Amino acid sequence: MSKDRLVDLLGATPLFGALDAGERLSIAQEMREAQYGPGQIVFGRGDPGRDIFFVIEGRVRLSVLTPEGRELSFAHAEAGQVFGEIAVLDGGVRTADATAVNKVVAQTLSKSALMRLVENREPVRESVIRFLCNRVREADQQLEGIALYPIEVRLARFFLAAARQKGTAKSGTRVTLDLPISQSELALLIGASRPKVNAALQLLQDSGAVEKSDKAMICDIDELENIAGTA
Repeated sequence: MSKDRLVDLLGATPLFGALDAGERLSIAQEMREAQYGPGQIVFGRGDPGRDIFFVIEGRVRLSVLTPEGRELSFAHAEAGQVFGEIAVLDGGVRTADATAVNKVVAQTLSKSALMRLVENREPVRESVIRFLCNRVREADQQLEGIALYPIEVRLARFFLAAARQKGTAKSGTRVTLDLPISQSELALLIGASRPKVNAALQLLQDSGAVEKSDKAMICDIDELENIAGTA
């Protein structure tokens, strides 16, 4: 990937969007490409945090294992998203396992480079605070959803969140989502079993909220908002 292209991509991230093109170029020059195959471990829970990761292509699952050996997946990092920042910023160890769901191409930035930015650039410090607060907010919403809402509501909220990331999820619209993940992977993300997710997905299809099209999902924003309780 050219550095100019990487500079543009960094400008769309919450962490680096506040920097001008010259500063983003300095960051891009310190980044290194890393590639992972499907199922390959990017890092494990308890590992030291030496780098943050910026996904260029593919999808990374962030998950933990329970004492009983059950995997709980709480997020996916996909193209345009940053992950692995917590252990880098607080000096602790990784709080989750990161595993490539499919082929992943990422750019990495070392802890020392990021900390220089945080210490010397106020816009980056402010962006880091907002970024971490958003992580906490997302975690709170996910816990609330698992504890309080039926699976079809959780699924509707998942599709809405994915559609809103595209920036086109407005009332009265239909948004096509490319979701290259299995129902088992989807079940991990919303905290349910695969058969229950399959039943909830059928309910959403019957209501017209979603429609399958090959590997894509066509989402009716109004119907999803009604089911999600956010209309």
